[in-house]
Amino acid sequence: MQQPWSTGESGLPPGLHVLERSWLSSNGVLFIGAGSTALVDSGYCTDAQQTVALVERVLQGRRLDRLVNTHLHSDHCGGNAALQARWPAVRTWIPPGLAAAVAAWDTVALGYQPEGQVCPRFRHDALVRPGTEIELGDRSWQVHAAPGHDPDSVILFEPRSGTLISADALWENGFGIVFPELEGASGFDQVSSTFDLIEQLAPSWVIPGHGRVFRFELAVLGRARDRLQAFMRNPSRHAHHAAKALLKFRLLETRQVSLDELVSWAAATPRFGSLRQRLAADTAMPAWIELLTQELVRAQVLRRVGDTLHDA
Repeated sequence: MQQPWSTGESGLPPGLHVLERSWLSSNGVLFIGAGSTALVDSGYCTDAQQTVALVERVLQGRRLDRLVNTHLHSDHCGGNAALQARWPAVRTWIPPGLAAAVAAWDTVALGYQPEGQVCPRFRHDALVRPGTEIELGDRSWQVHAAPGHDPDSVILFEPRSGTLISADALWENGFGIVFPELEGASGFDQVSSTFDLIEQLAPSWVIPGHGRVFRFELAVLGRARDRLQAFMRNPSRHAHHAAKALLKFRLLETRQVSLDELVSWAAATPRFGSLRQRLAADTAMPAWIELLTQELVRAQVLRRVGDTLHDA
């Protein structure tokens, strides 16, 4: 089991611990304050028991008081139900945009059914609203709207240390899929506005949703903006990238799968039906998935042995 990364000696706020995960599960940010504890984001459901074990290890007998989600993609909130089962009194905070969908557990509105992903049902107790502050680890963190990757996503900023929890709005080398663009809505302009916000905040440290903690430099935003401009010039390139990323996520979840099983999953997943109509309407689903997997194998992010695909 991986070791939590404590940042108390690095210039980040004391009592902050980063649970750096894989690309299947988002990073978690665990806070231990004098009066309360909190976790930001909980990973994917197949890693939920590991999430609970990591949190227990750092808390050392204390209870988890607060659970905060930056957004409700399954890789950021899939561990919520397990954490609520382990600490029934934990209060769970989510952005307001999908609160009604969580209450009704509408898996279509939440995006889990369209993406072919799983998220056990959880409750929410409060809303983390942009323009407010939330106490995490004895310090006040600003809540900022960060639409683009997800219309309702938030990022969290602690000005004393200059620490930004950026979720999937900014990684060290890129940013998350712009899901509204896959649904025929605007998203690229919102990504650009979020980059402008991050530049204005001028953080010292960034804790991304995936990948290592890094020191912020304008060059990071420069690379992200270059990538965004390439997608804006050619939206089909972004859609193609999204299709491959969603296939890779499926392999991260299953670890290995036969090509026939992957084709069956894609055929039953509404997102892949819409992407194929957009990108390869004249190509049957099996042939299109074959082409995508060939690209992923060439990029060395999948391995193929006969008709079985393995996560690389």
